[in-house]
Amino acid sequence: MAYDSIQPAAFIPSPTAGPFLVTHYALSFPRAWRDPLKEHYLHGKPERVSRHRVQVPIGRLNRLIAAVAPDLVSVATKAPLDDAKPWLYANTPYPKAVMSSFIHAWLRDLQPGVEGHAKVKETAGRLDIDGLDWGLVGVDMLEQTLTEGGTAKPADHLWRLLPEMLASRISRHEPLYEHFGQKLHFRQVAQPAGASGAELVSWPPLEHSTGRGAKARVWYYSAYIRVSLRTVPFDPTPRIHVTTGVRRWARGPVWMPQRGSVSVYMLTDDSLVPDGPSPERFAVGAMRWVPKSGGHEWLQGGPEGMLSQVSAVANFPSADLMAKEPESWLAGREGVTAAVLHHTMMGAHGVKAGIMPMERRRLTEWASAALEPEFVRIGAFEKSGIRRQMPFNVLQDTLSVKKTATEEERAEIGRENAEILTRNAAKRRPKVAQAVGPAGLTAVLLYQTDAMRDLLVAAAEENLGLAGHRVSSGPELWTWEHPELTVRIHTRQVGELADRLGGDRAPRMGAEWDAAIDSRRTQVKKVLQGWMRDTTGPAQLAFVELEGRDGFKKRRSDPKFAIRIGCADAGLVSQFFDLPDPTGTAPEKDSGPHRAAAAWSDGLRQLGMRIVPEHSVGERIPERLNQVAFWLVKRRVSGDNQYPQFTPIAVLIRPGQGCVMGRSPETQDWVPYPELLKNLTGQVRGDDLKFRQQQEDATALFIKQTLYKLRGEPTLVLTYAQNTRERWPWLQNKGLVADGIRLGSGPLQRLAAHGRHLRVVRVAGNVRDETAQWWAPDGDEAAGIAKGLWRPSDADDSNRIFYSTSDKASQHKHARDISKFTEHRNAGGRSLLKPDTAAWNPELLEIGVVGLQSGDSPEPWAMYVHQQRFADDYTDALGLPLALHLASLTVEYALPYEESEQAEPGTASIGATPEDGTPEEGDGAAAES
Repeated sequence: MAYDSIQPAAFIPSPTAGPFLVTHYALSFPRAWRDPLKEHYLHGKPERVSRHRVQVPIGRLNRLIAAVAPDLVSVATKAPLDDAKPWLYANTPYPKAVMSSFIHAWLRDLQPGVEGHAKVKETAGRLDIDGLDWGLVGVDMLEQTLTEGGTAKPADHLWRLLPEMLASRISRHEPLYEHFGQKLHFRQVAQPAGASGAELVSWPPLEHSTGRGAKARVWYYSAYIRVSLRTVPFDPTPRIHVTTGVRRWARGPVWMPQRGSVSVYMLTDDSLVPDGPSPERFAVGAMRWVPKSGGHEWLQGGPEGMLSQVSAVANFPSADLMAKEPESWLAGREGVTAAVLHHTMMGAHGVKAGIMPMERRRLTEWASAALEPEFVRIGAFEKSGIRRQMPFNVLQDTLSVKKTATEEERAEIGRENAEILTRNAAKRRPKVAQAVGPAGLTAVLLYQTDAMRDLLVAAAEENLGLAGHRVSSGPELWTWEHPELTVRIHTRQVGELADRLGGDRAPRMGAEWDAAIDSRRTQVKKVLQGWMRDTTGPAQLAFVELEGRDGFKKRRSDPKFAIRIGCADAGLVSQFFDLPDPTGTAPEKDSGPHRAAAAWSDGLRQLGMRIVPEHSVGERIPERLNQVAFWLVKRRVSGDNQYPQFTPIAVLIRPGQGCVMGRSPETQDWVPYPELLKNLTGQVRGDDLKFRQQQEDATALFIKQTLYKLRGEPTLVLTYAQNTRERWPWLQNKGLVADGIRLGSGPLQRLAAHGRHLRVVRVAGNVRDETAQWWAPDGDEAAGIAKGLWRPSDADDSNRIFYSTSDKASQHKHARDISKFTEHRNAGGRSLLKPDTAAWNPELLEIGVVGLQSGDSPEPWAMYVHQQRFADDYTDALGLPLALHLASLTVEYALPYEESEQAEPGTASIGATPEDGTPEEGDGAAAES
């Protein structure tokens, strides 16, 4: 069904509601504490730390408060040593004695060990801790200023305080959420200062049963609602985003990461600290595995931990018991109700992620009643006025077969599809020839099963239309000699190259893991180089059949990264694909042919082969337009990685150039895309890029040099806010000024100063709820999903902000009215309550046309960028425009392991990227406070 509008789950201050003033109790760090606290923190630290540390870290103290005093709201990620800037807000003053214990524990945490004891006593004596007083303050919940670019800039404390206050109203909202006679009751969850918003979960948890007999299982889950304060570039009105989804709870025994922790939600009958008030909200604690003791403990609960310092550990449930049987605390046990957050690395869960648009609409509209009268729902977005929304096809889609088709109709469609595939291959083949050069394409295939080997060979033949041109057919070499392109695939069993690192025992992090990586890397390089000496010429691309993620229970045993860098050492880019499904899938449902075809296509893209969407915007876009996408390849030190990396890169799609190009500071000039990928392996960040300012300066220099090389050519710069703005601060909402540009700490300049043919578009996604969830309204209650480019209904021709959506992904074709939380029935009375069905909604991708030249109209440029998400040789729409998508894939050659599957919000402590993303220093609470 086609829709003409979409409705974001976003709310704005009502223009008729008047002032929004709320009274709170507030507590500030006295200004007189500034020097004593800084001296205390820096005591014993090297001089280089003091040069780059201007504030005292307060994050661990905030996390302690979230664990034992959940009703307090912290609004600062760093200690605001200023009497006029509150640190904590509360509905009632918190006991002085308890606050004193928190401060003493924090001082001890900043200076641990025997030597720090005297320093703690000295600093505590210089601070008048017992003199901390809660003051009653009136807070303007809409306090803000405007940036130079005309964007709303809410007061720092509101990024945390306003969402918490609104979430509190939702938790008390009557009537309760109800659908088909079932009700949900929501409770607030304590959040640290850097969280993306306030959170509520439905409680008690819902249940879903699977299996029978010995395989019977009960799975527990809840609905969540998240409330966030956000802004939009060039818009003077702030927004409240209401995000809804599924929170899944773990069954025991709980899988624990070797390093890191898992999050636990706790609601206690009494305070966890002596003399503290009984909490109303869920507290959030964290458990970890302790290898030395072979047991579990509460984070910060060790001999010198902060929980011990505030006498809270004794009141916590046993960490070992919690990890063994977490479900026994769901209904309450020993005065504690608790739930362990499920993480995808814990294995499969009987309840699948995501909710469908109709249930999202019901939940959001119920919650929105609690925001009134101060906030009202934003108007629906309307479809772009540019009539053609999709690019012109380069390739043709195959025809689908209806279930009711006759044998004759099926045969006819089969013949037509064969002709379509032949025509598509004829268009694809010369593009591959341009990318690989006159010597043709030579690939090596390291396989484990004959079935997947044969499927990959078949995929290559079909993809490039090589049937009838085969001149050799294995067993070790397949060759096709087509007038336009020669293709060779050398095959060999992968053998021990695919074995687990460390064999039966995964190598320990550090020297042992380094040695295992280096050994396998060298082994792969030697095998490939020796093999290629016997082939007809150097290969460009390696395909490797390898066990999937589930085959390596411990990530450090996964040889994928070692194989990848070994291939790069031998001069090849690499593409991996999984073994056949071991469950014995029925032949008609076997995904093997699809996976082989996808692996072949992805391999060609790594060689720089390009099929660029042909836009439909006409002469409003320059005929020969370069697309340049900037990306920051970052690798942070973590429990699984001790080698940081920071490399700015750029990807170039240039008209008339047969290969996608790329550059980095190391390559100096543009090189073919596969060379860029190989150059990124094994890089380790030096001390000259250790600190923020150094990285900002390096990023600014790289961007400046890149733009200079393209001066005089029509060029569109594409950036992804959540990746790049943390080291290109101009890309933050508060930094953007229309048709201006700022590099690093330099002055704001006119965009034309860097070239009169330059345009800049910033794309932003839904990481940290930056863009709102949405649905396509269908009457008063129903909702669907719509594809298109959208603009605010009240936008005029000067509007710079547009929104791009895609259709449902091909693997997600479930009914729009499936429910997870309450019973729902269709018109025929059939139940649609299906917690075990995965749901997926396309994100709202914000397209900010931030830099144009005189005479340009923003909407055609937004449409051009939107259409770059729909490349013919991809099954589904891309999450980002093509050039940015290719830039984002470069991280696969920089990371020492495959990035973890995105997890549910709140599980970041386990070491993986949460559903709403790793906190970026951009346009949310972490940046603005």
